[in-house]
Amino acid sequence: MAVSKGLEDVLAGTSAISTVDGIQGRLIYRGLDIRDLAAFSTFEETTYLLWYGTLPTKPELDGLRDRLTAARALPPQLLKFMHSLPTSVPPMAILRTVVSALAFYDPNPDGRSPENLARISTQLVAQTATIVAAWEQIRHGRQPIEPRSDLDYTTNFLYMMTGKIPDKLAARVLDEALILHADHEFNASTFTARVIVSTLSDMYSAMVGAIGALKGPSHGGANQDVMNLLEDIGDVAKVEQEIKSRLAAKQRIPGFGHRVYKTWDPRALILKKRSEELGQLTGNMTWYNISARIEEVVMAEKKLYPNVDFYSASTYHYLGIPTDLFTAIFTISRMAGWTAHAMEQFADNRLIRPRAEYTGPMDVAYVPIDKR
Repeated sequence: MAVSKGLEDVLAGTSAISTVDGIQGRLIYRGLDIRDLAAFSTFEETTYLLWYGTLPTKPELDGLRDRLTAARALPPQLLKFMHSLPTSVPPMAILRTVVSALAFYDPNPDGRSPENLARISTQLVAQTATIVAAWEQIRHGRQPIEPRSDLDYTTNFLYMMTGKIPDKLAARVLDEALILHADHEFNASTFTARVIVSTLSDMYSAMVGAIGALKGPSHGGANQDVMNLLEDIGDVAKVEQEIKSRLAAKQRIPGFGHRVYKTWDPRALILKKRSEELGQLTGNMTWYNISARIEEVVMAEKKLYPNVDFYSASTYHYLGIPTDLFTAIFTISRMAGWTAHAMEQFADNRLIRPRAEYTGPMDVAYVPIDKR
């Protein structure tokens, strides 16, 4: 059997949720281009689209919004548990643990009916944002801010995280970013979730596995590495020398290259524009200018395009989001896609069990321990 390292270009299943055209640089959710969704949709509407396959009517969207809003609050016992944790614990480790603990307070965590899976998915999408915002408060010695039912999903998240109602542009930019990150075909974390579901394990276990996969710097953790790089360089005049030096040392520049895209990642193009707009609005073009110059140098030296992680870093930084929350916010968004894929896998399941090409020895004689 031919082996494709990392399963590159291997078709591992079918899905009607999203697809990537790496040659044309397109991302499609349920037939709709990501550019149109970013321009006209909301994260709540996009979540409905991913789950149910079509854009909702107004009553359908209102219904989902009401269910998400009603599910935002965390169980008091879980908040007490979070207060007991060391404040030095990174946000992704908190998410991995607290999402797992959510199952303890679910009356039916193992039920696999479509209705129950939709209920769990609603809770997960609603409460993931609350967990991230609550941890931002707790780790700084403050009490979590209760969610507000009069605010939309993204505005409420920013309010819980900062204690202030965000301006409309900040809320819209983050909502757009959540749309862009919501799904991406059979990426590593989504595939992890589907593998777990294929064993007929529960939804919470699948999401915890997905969070663990997203945490890695070769997947969702790259956006934090990008911001660290921008801050390490600090001055656009230093970009060329620093990037060339790192490339000469065979160091990988975070936020560049993609397993599927052979051209611009359409999400990166949208976030690049947003980063520039926010830089102009704040009167601080430093992070955009450094990013744009890095892009030029890497393209000239390695012919690599930026991926979604690259310009999400400066965009989030301009929004005042702490760097170590970048991947946690990715999780908030991708929870919509992960749950969509989990429901799709449950609906037409077969255990995912690939083979491996064995490269070890054969016919080795057993030697008793006193003869070794």
